[in-house]
Amino acid sequence: MENTKRSEHIVLATHSNLKYPESLPLDWGNQDPIKRGPVVASNTNPRARNAIGSHSGSYAVFRALSIASGKYKPSHKPDLNNTFSPVKIGPYPSWNDSTKIVSLDPWGLDPQLHFKDLFDKGYDIRPSIAVTQAHLQLHEIHEAIDKGRLKMDGKVVLANKDVKVTKVAIEPVWYLPAMAARLGTDEGSLRRILFTESGGMYPELITRPDLKVWLPPIGSTTVYIFGNPADLSNPNVELSCRVHDECNGSDVFGSDICTCRPYLMYGIEHAAECAQRGGVGIIAYYRKEGRALGEVTKFLVYNARKRQEGGDSAATYFKRTECVAGVEDARFQEFMPDVLHFFGIKKIHHLHSMSNMKYDAIVGSGIEVINRVSIPDHLIPADAQVEMEAKKAAGYFNKGDVKKGEELASVKGRDIE
Repeated sequence: MENTKRSEHIVLATHSNLKYPESLPLDWGNQDPIKRGPVVASNTNPRARNAIGSHSGSYAVFRALSIASGKYKPSHKPDLNNTFSPVKIGPYPSWNDSTKIVSLDPWGLDPQLHFKDLFDKGYDIRPSIAVTQAHLQLHEIHEAIDKGRLKMDGKVVLANKDVKVTKVAIEPVWYLPAMAARLGTDEGSLRRILFTESGGMYPELITRPDLKVWLPPIGSTTVYIFGNPADLSNPNVELSCRVHDECNGSDVFGSDICTCRPYLMYGIEHAAECAQRGGVGIIAYYRKEGRALGEVTKFLVYNARKRQEGGDSAATYFKRTECVAGVEDARFQEFMPDVLHFFGIKKIHHLHSMSNMKYDAIVGSGIEVINRVSIPDHLIPADAQVEMEAKKAAGYFNKGDVKKGEELASVKGRDIE
């Protein structure tokens, strides 16, 4: 008889008696990291898990493929020697406030230090936040230097025109009870909807109400800090901030249909300039491609806009998105300020964003905003005038004129080429 390879037995979440002594309790918001407890979502010891989901967000699927192909050992535990942050971040009072931080785990930074005794006992506690330092090489920054807007001070901007930054990668870690409260719903309803809309991927959302933390399979957030990271929490230090939602086509490839890259680069230039005069700058980059509708939907909308009767017009900009996606914008910025609270930010002197949703979420979370900064007109690509005029007409922050009626309809983009 031919031998067949059998897979390991899978314990379904519907089985009873799934609580084990190895599973550590979590007291979200406790100021003592040991009493708060670490988030354990690794699979090397399933009995120790106290969270739903897996580390690495959407990349967990690629890890699964590597394991399936025999290229990756599922028993691997990361060697975290010398991986700790090169700068000190926190703890801040906001780390202990479940109304401030519900979508990330602040103690996921350097857990090998915060939970050393548990590491020594063999717990596989993995970081969900990592910090490193780097130099940025951006042609827009080179241009700003050449035109005299930025100087090479040798501290923030180096002699070769590189910009020194501290980079922070943050994986999503969702504390479901507080997320539900922020959304104005009950935890049970939130868990049921998350379960249903993710195609039933995580039955523990329904069957394990004792597990309150979920690591969703979505992209992470990246933060770039210009100047001293410790100054972010000091409201007396001038702070320039750009909260930016991912746009691969513009940010990476320079597509001219939107203002995403020029606005991002303008925010970076201002952040570096602010750091040079003794302040600090921060760029928070969120993975919410296409207003969190995805790039496929975004490209479908582009085609629909440019093929509609009358062509691509600022007057119908949002309508075509809603026709294709069912909603104008799915980003829902309520959890966006959590990243800012991770750094202890209390005051933003210059917020580079025209979005009222972002502004309202930041201010509503208790962070003071002194000055709002819109993108300068000369940085708006010709084809992106449709987007910009539509946003102004829709009420986005703007100190200039707002087009209406026929004047708005006359703002046109290119046709399909």
